[in-house]
Amino acid sequence: MATQRYSVTPHPIDTLLTWVKSGEIAIPEIQRPFVWDSTKVRNLLDSLYQGYPIGYLIAWRNPTVKLKDGTPSAGKRILIDGQQRVTALMAALLGREVLTKDYETVRIRIAFHPLEERFEVHNPAIAKDKAWIDDVTKIFDPDADLIELTEQYVERNEGVDRKSIGKVLQNVGKLVNNHVGLIELAEDLDIETVTEIFIRVNSAGTELSQADFAMSKIAVNETFGGNVLRKAIDYFCHLAVAPEFYPNIEKGDPTFATSEFWPRMKWLKDVNDDLYDPTYTDMLRVAFTSEFGRGKLQDLVALLSGRNFETREYEEVIAEASFAKLKDGIISFMNKTHFDRLIMILRSAGFITSNLIRSQNAVNFAYILYLRGRAEEVPAADLERMVRQWYAMSILTGRYSGSPETAFDVDIRQIDAQGLQSYAEAVITNELSDTFWTGMLPQLMDTSSAQSPYFIAYQAAQVRLGDKGFLSTDITVRDLLLNRGDKHHVFPRNYLKKQGLSRGRYNQIANFVIAQSEINIAIGDKAPAIYFAEIAEQMNGGPKRYGGIEDLDRLRENFTQNCLPASLLDGEMRDYDDFLAERRRLMALRIKEWFEVLS
Repeated sequence: MATQRYSVTPHPIDTLLTWVKSGEIAIPEIQRPFVWDSTKVRNLLDSLYQGYPIGYLIAWRNPTVKLKDGTPSAGKRILIDGQQRVTALMAALLGREVLTKDYETVRIRIAFHPLEERFEVHNPAIAKDKAWIDDVTKIFDPDADLIELTEQYVERNEGVDRKSIGKVLQNVGKLVNNHVGLIELAEDLDIETVTEIFIRVNSAGTELSQADFAMSKIAVNETFGGNVLRKAIDYFCHLAVAPEFYPNIEKGDPTFATSEFWPRMKWLKDVNDDLYDPTYTDMLRVAFTSEFGRGKLQDLVALLSGRNFETREYEEVIAEASFAKLKDGIISFMNKTHFDRLIMILRSAGFITSNLIRSQNAVNFAYILYLRGRAEEVPAADLERMVRQWYAMSILTGRYSGSPETAFDVDIRQIDAQGLQSYAEAVITNELSDTFWTGMLPQLMDTSSAQSPYFIAYQAAQVRLGDKGFLSTDITVRDLLLNRGDKHHVFPRNYLKKQGLSRGRYNQIANFVIAQSEINIAIGDKAPAIYFAEIAEQMNGGPKRYGGIEDLDRLRENFTQNCLPASLLDGEMRDYDDFLAERRRLMALRIKEWFEVLS
């Protein structure tokens, strides 16, 4: 059994806040936006008032970490977990301003109702209501006089009991006497162990936890520019989603606006494309894997700490080189030409809307391939073809859906060993053999999930191949996906429900076609035998009930594009299960045709 590598000590909240103000406790991600909404801050205060626990804080005395003022952290506690709670307390009790997710500096005001002993987020109605103390910072102000506050409240609210109000306000003021457990990690722990502790404590998952810890490591480093790099990552990701906040950031952080990073992301302010909105996890994955030839973010944390993997020692020269390398990767990531080319490649493969992007990690590795290919001066046409096919293969095989870090690590190491093009071609050929198209893929398409990668790939295939919507003369699947076309059930849903079929049976993806709303509505709940007979009648001069196709050859072409058995046009109405099996086969062949076109 290993020796305990931590201590747990309860401290009054007042003491912890004093330590934060004095720098005894350092918050490494101090510039990261405060992501809690005001109701969470209110709930935190209410929990304290009710005497409920609010969880542990985790700190680490690490002499290698540089603080915001550039001094070493030796003897100081680096807050590893608990930033949001500490920031919330500083904001609510001490009136400290916070940086919101919109990069605006604001005050969070929490009001208190002494008669009801209730906290609430400040609003205009509360401001006008004399029964409320509109800002609890009045109670926690070091110069506050609770007797005077009580008198003022009683004067505003005639008939209330002075003694009761005084006691309640005293109880509120005692919130800072509540104890919070501080877990202090041993200072001799290495970065890998601390990372593992952090991951285990945070149940959100390894992927996010590792990225968070890496970002903390970057943020606390001023010696090699990590603090500025951290902002660059945060700001880029925010602008990718909300370009309208460009002036907010520029005005709110004029110092960063003079950095080398700000001009490199200026192009985002005019972009409203949401096909790929990277998070900081995505940026770190792409930048790290493409530049370092490794796929595990835990390795990034170690390298930024100066870890020599051979000697297991920590060397400042390695830390310096790693920060420089990561910076290069981030700059390459945010390069407008690189980013635009990636989007162009995805769209050229048929993935034209964000609804068709269901694997962010597959996009991430596609970007890694592109950046590596650019660095290796692979001809542009060859590189675009390779990235398109790799992304399609990744989607169809779920290559990065399980343990993405492991898959990233394996792939990038093999790329380094075998060469980019030769490895990519070998993997694609092996993963997408003839048996995959004719045997495995039709089986995988036995699913009712419209978000399955196979239905996503099928829609992308229809886009790239220029297929028309079901029974449409001119409207393409591309048009329908961009303008919210309907997913029509070939065997209508209610028709199948009346036969006792479950949701999982009637919502099979092989029963879906992309159609115009008016065509979908016109068919309604009709039995397939009825409406297909009416379609045949339409081809023989009958009334136009479904779309504008009147020529049998054009109808057969439409059926081919939508992977519908031609026998339906001859009045042969198969059993539903037989229909599904045949359509899965046809859809798989259509996807294969698409993949071959991508080359």
